Amino acid sequence: MKAKEIAKGLDVAPRNFRDFRLVLRGMLERGRLYRVKGQRYAPPEKTNLVTGRLAVTQKGDGFVTPDEGGQDVFVPGLSLESAMDGDHVVVRVEGRPRGRSPVGRVIKVLDRAHETVVGTFRRSGSFGVVHPRNRRISREILVAQGDQATASEGDVVVARITTFGSGKMGPMGRIETVLGKSSDPGVDILSVMHDHGLPLAFPDRVVSAARNAVARRRKDPGEHRTDRRDLHVFTIDPSDAKDHDDALSIRSLGGESWEVGIHIADVSHFVRPGDEVDLEAFKRGTSVYLVDRVIPMLPHELSTDACSLLPDTDRFAVSVFATVDRLGRVREARFERTEIRSRHKLSYEEAQAVLDNENSIDPETDEALRALAALAEILRERRKDRGSLDFDLPEARVLLGEKGEPVSIRQIERLESHRLVEAFMLLANEIAAREATQKRLPILYRVHEPPPTDKMRDLRTLLGRLSYRVPKGKISQKDLQAVLKQVEGRPEEKLVSTVILRSMSRARYDVRNLGHYGLASDGYTHFTSPIRRYPDLWLHRVLMHTLVEGRAVPEEWEGPVLKDKAGRCSVRERVAEAAERESVDLKKVEYMERHLGDEFSGTISGVTSFGIFVLLDEVFVEGLVHVNSMRDDYYIFHQDRYLLVGERSHRTFRLGDRLRIKVARVDKEQRFIDFVVVKSTKRSKKANTSKKAKLQH
Repeated sequence: MKAKEIAKGLDVAPRNFRDFRLVLRGMLERGRLYRVKGQRYAPPEKTNLVTGRLAVTQKGDGFVTPDEGGQDVFVPGLSLESAMDGDHVVVRVEGRPRGRSPVGRVIKVLDRAHETVVGTFRRSGSFGVVHPRNRRISREILVAQGDQATASEGDVVVARITTFGSGKMGPMGRIETVLGKSSDPGVDILSVMHDHGLPLAFPDRVVSAARNAVARRRKDPGEHRTDRRDLHVFTIDPSDAKDHDDALSIRSLGGESWEVGIHIADVSHFVRPGDEVDLEAFKRGTSVYLVDRVIPMLPHELSTDACSLLPDTDRFAVSVFATVDRLGRVREARFERTEIRSRHKLSYEEAQAVLDNENSIDPETDEALRALAALAEILRERRKDRGSLDFDLPEARVLLGEKGEPVSIRQIERLESHRLVEAFMLLANEIAAREATQKRLPILYRVHEPPPTDKMRDLRTLLGRLSYRVPKGKISQKDLQAVLKQVEGRPEEKLVSTVILRSMSRARYDVRNLGHYGLASDGYTHFTSPIRRYPDLWLHRVLMHTLVEGRAVPEEWEGPVLKDKAGRCSVRERVAEAAERESVDLKKVEYMERHLGDEFSGTISGVTSFGIFVLLDEVFVEGLVHVNSMRDDYYIFHQDRYLLVGERSHRTFRLGDRLRIKVARVDKEQRFIDFVVVKSTKRSKKANTSKKAKLQH
C-alpha cells in the first residue's frame, strides 16, 4: 500500500500526514516495513524478506537470525554484498531447501555493527591496507595516503570505515588510533576491546550521576521496604569477586518445609529509568569479563560499593522468599523490597570445606549451608526429572603474570557449592518468570527454543559415529540426558558435551515467553544479577513497581520499546561472549608459543578434509594436525563418517580418538596452533565393542 492508503486506513488526519510519514520512515530504518516498487510499503514477511542479525562464519558465509525468531537464513559469501559480521540486515529468501536452512541474499543493511576495525597495517604502494584481526571480517580496509596518520608497517591500528563499498568494491577507511606492535604488552587485549567496541572508561557525566545517586539514596530506604536484618544472610562467590549481587538465607518452617530467601542487590533503587546511569547501562547491556580485567555495566560507585552486598554492612535488596517442601515443590513465593545485613562473605572453596566437614564458619552458618545443599540437590533432581540438561563442561582459567603474560592454564573445578548457588538462582529466575507471566508484566524473558531439525539430524549422525545411539524420531531432552550420562568420566565426555551444546539454538531475550528448552522450563527470565545484566535490572524495576508498590505499568514500558530492549540486550550479550572468548584464546595461543616442541595428550574434536582438530586434556587448548604433516600415508576424508583414512595403511582418525601430539607451530597474529601426531591410542572399550558389534552384524 502507498503511504496515503495506509494513512486513510488508519484515519490519520491530513494535518498529521507529515508526522505520519516520519513514523513510516522510522519503521523503514528499523526493518519493520520495506518499500517496494511504486512507492508502496509492505511488512517484510509479505515480500519474502527477513530482518535479523548477521553472523559470518570463518569460511566467509553468513547466517541471519530473524528478529521475530524462527529458522536462521543461510547467506552464501557472494551474496553478503557489503554486510559484515554483526550487522542488522534485510535478506530476501531465494530458496528453501528441504530439511535445511532457507537460503537468501542481503539486500539492505539497517544497522552497522562495525564503525571501526582493528587490524594490522601493511603498505601497498601509495596506499595502506588494514588486515582485520577479526577473522569473520574477510575484507581488507583500503587506506589512502593522507589517511594513514602515524601508522608504520606491522602496526596494530584502529581504522574507521568511511565507505563500506559493495559486493565488488571493498571498504575504505582512515587510521584513527595506532595501538602499537602486536608484541607490545597489553596491545592484544586493547585490540580485543577496540575490535568489539567495548568502552575503555565511563563518561564523566555517568560517574558524576552515579555518585549523586549514591549520596541521595544510600540513607533513604524509600517506601515499601521491609527490615530483614535479623535474617542470617551470607554471600557465596569466587574468592576474587569484587561485586556481590546475590545472597542466601534459610529457615525451617517445620513439617519438612523451609523458607529460602534469595536476596539480590537493589540496583533499581539507585538507577532510575532514563537517568544517565540507566542510559549507559542499557548501552553496555552487560558487564564483560576479559582475561585480565572486568568492564562493568555500572560505575564502581554502584557495582562494587553501594549495591554490593558486603558483609557487616546494611544494604538494600530485592528478596524473593520461597516456601519449599521436601519434594522441592514451591508452595508459596513472595517478593519484598528489603534491607539486609550479610554475616559472611564466603568463597566457593570455604563453603565447600564446610560441606565436606573439613572446616567450620560458625554453627548457624554451617547448619544453613548443609540445609541449603540438601535442598539444592532435591531441586536439581526435580529439574533433571523434567528433562533439564546439565552439560557441566570444564572451564579453563588463564593465570597471568605481572606483565600480562600467561603463566599457566588451570581447570576451574565445579564444586557442590557452585551447584548449591546455581540451584537457588535458577529457582528465583523461574519464580520471577511465573509471576510475570501470570500478571502479564512487560519483562524480558530468557528464551531457548528447540534445536532446528537439520542440526538435530546432524547431531544424530555424529553421535552415531561416536557409537552413541539416540532413539528414532524427534530427539528429546531425555534422550540427550541419557547420552550425557553415558559419557560421564569417559575420555570423550568433553567432546560429546560440546557437540551437543553446539547443536542447540542460542538463548536470547524476548518479550514473549517461549520457554527454555535446555532447562525444560515453561518460563524463565534473568532476575539474579542486576549489577552486571540489564535485563535483570529491568525486571526488578517492573516487579517492584507492580508487585511491591501496587502501581500500574507505565505505557512507555510496553510495546516496541520493550522489543527493542530485548534485541539490544541479546546483541550486547553476544558481543561480550565473543570478546571474553577471544581474550582467553589469545592468551592460550601465547601460552602454547612457549611450549613449542612439547608433547601433550588430547582427543580428536574435529575431522576435516585438511586435517584433524585435537583438544588437549591438561590446558583445554585446541589445535590442528594438518594433513600435510601426516607423511606416513595419503589420507582420504570420508565426510559421511567423519573419518580420515590412510590409503595404504588404512590407519584411521575419527572423532573421539585419543592422540599424543607435539606442538609444531604457533602464530599469535593469526591465532592458530599446529600439532603433529606423536602416536595414537585405542579408543575407549565401549567404542571398540560397539564397532565390533556393528561389523559382526
